[in-house]
Amino acid sequence: KQEQVPATFFVIAAPNNEDYWPLIRREVEEGHQIALHSCTHEYKEIYQSPTAYWADIKALKERIAPYVPDVEALKWLRFPGGSTNTVSHRYGGSGIMKSLKAQANEKGYHYVDWNVCADDAVGGHPSADRILRNIIQDVGEQKNCVVLMHDTKATSTTVEALPDIIAWFREHGYQFCTVEQLQAKKEQQA
Repeated sequence: KQEQVPATFFVIAAPNNEDYWPLIRREVEEGHQIALHSCTHEYKEIYQSPTAYWADIKALKERIAPYVPDVEALKWLRFPGGSTNTVSHRYGGSGIMKSLKAQANEKGYHYVDWNVCADDAVGGHPSADRILRNIIQDVGEQKNCVVLMHDTKATSTTVEALPDIIAWFREHGYQFCTVEQLQAKKEQQA
């Protein structure tokens, strides 16, 4: 809010973060995009089958509905681990992600992956400087960046790094937008 930067928040609604669900309302009010990530984020549960995955998304929508004006209008999602993850194969077989991506399209969802990663959730609690360096390294020559960062108790240094991350992108001529706005810009350019 302080930097007037729009963000997309891919939310989780597990019971252990219930105290934070009301922040979703604030994010909406401040003009950010709310998108779907997972209710439980438990790979072994959500990636058992496509049915299990969509049940998880349904539970997520039910839990966040009080904080979003029209939860059914949320059509953007990010698969836990990304749309090309292979961890899911352990639980739902080698074709699980292909099936989920096809079903997402059939159901009118748009899924997004990142192309720049802060590596803030890999363990070891990286410093704010390390997070900034990870992002700069991943950006390389890319013109359109979708930066993956996490907001958990274990990733407090991400918040600490954020002002420098924003400043770096601004200094290098980038503009900030939500993933929905980025997609709209790409479609206009096509």
